[in-house]
Amino acid sequence: VGVGTVEYLYRDGQFFFLEMNPRLQVEHTVTELINDINLPLAMLLVGMDIPLHRIPDIRTLWGQSDRHGTSKIDFTVENRNPAHGHVIAARITAENPDAGFRPTSGVLQEINFRVSPQVWGYFSVFGRGAVHEFADSQFGHIFSVGSTRESARKHLILALRDLTIYGAIRTTTQVCDLFISHLRFIMNMTV
Repeated sequence: VGVGTVEYLYRDGQFFFLEMNPRLQVEHTVTELINDINLPLAMLLVGMDIPLHRIPDIRTLWGQSDRHGTSKIDFTVENRNPAHGHVIAARITAENPDAGFRPTSGVLQEINFRVSPQVWGYFSVFGRGAVHEFADSQFGHIFSVGSTRESARKHLILALRDLTIYGAIRTTTQVCDLFISHLRFIMNMTV
């Protein structure tokens, strides 16, 4: 048993496979928020040889009334609980939109980000830290959740507008805001 991430596009009731990555990806939070499951913990327990039917989050996901039970689950027959809600994620990167999204580097004096029940995020760099020129330009991730796609979108817009980053780098936060505020995104239209 292992964990991987399958990336796909979904349109008009059809799934279109993109790729499979044999690891947990940074977007795992999306899966966690719409399924009430702690994926890193589940991975750790699987790595410790705990059977899937003994992992509390897996039991809950498959609708078992006793989270800490030991009864086996036939995953090929039983239905799992459906995902609920909507999540939208924004990668926070040190890139200059005015220079073709060229990566930027430098010291950060301060990052201000407010977590709420609808918005969660993390940053790998803190005040007085730096984004190195040879490192990946992504240094943060913000996730918004809502009962509808529109409420998740609005929560993310507020979070992006509230986010302040002071330092010697440029970021893509304003571009993310413009993108999710665009009518085509609001209407969930393809290009």
